Amino acid sequence: MNRNRIKSIAVVALALSLVGGIASAPASLAATPSRHITISAEGTVKVVPDAVRFNATVSIVAGTNKDALAQTSTAAAAVRAALLANKISAKDIATQSLTVYPEYNYTQDKGTLLVGYRGSQSFAVVIRSATNAGPVVDAVVAAGGDSLQVNGVTPFVLDASKSAASARLVAVKNAKAKALSYAALLGVKLNSVTYLVENYAPASYAPSMSMAKNDAGSTVIDLGQQDVTVSVTIRWSLR
Repeated sequence: MNRNRIKSIAVVALALSLVGGIASAPASLAATPSRHITISAEGTVKVVPDAVRFNATVSIVAGTNKDALAQTSTAAAAVRAALLANKISAKDIATQSLTVYPEYNYTQDKGTLLVGYRGSQSFAVVIRSATNAGPVVDAVVAAGGDSLQVNGVTPFVLDASKSAASARLVAVKNAKAKALSYAALLGVKLNSVTYLVENYAPASYAPSMSMAKNDAGSTVIDLGQQDVTVSVTIRWSLR
């Protein structure tokens, strides 16, 4: 018998032995279906906002584009100076828009007439100390005068990491309690966690006019409370 034929016989014999080994493997080594419970739950905590977003616009009508832009820039500079004087950092002052355009007025007898040119500059300001928000708003209004429009103030949580951690703890506790309840109903026991997904997004709040005047005539920003919510999906294997 030549050498090539001997090798072929040896390979066939080895393959047959492997097949026989698999066929005779004990049942304990065979793949078993995964048994698990998967639960989704939420955790929510209430927190008092510690900062305020403030949106304002200076807007002036003048006879020419150039004059409208120049006067708007002067009013905007006064607003900016008032913010800086009230300890608002330059990094927390952002221009949202700067526009100059012709403004018209329409009447039935004269039709459309050019009124002038309107210049506008809008600001978005972060006031990192919520207790200072009222005085900041008053200072800006005084600096901007009748050319200033307050578009809104929005209390928010500057750093939500601590409140998110608290909400996460509540979410996991709620999920585990629910899983234990199902396990008891089904007559099984929880084993180890095999899967976890968290869904968390900081709440987004539209600007709102949450302002009032106290007896002294100063602006007060009512902070209220906001919800911080974390949702989780957790899977436990079963014993």
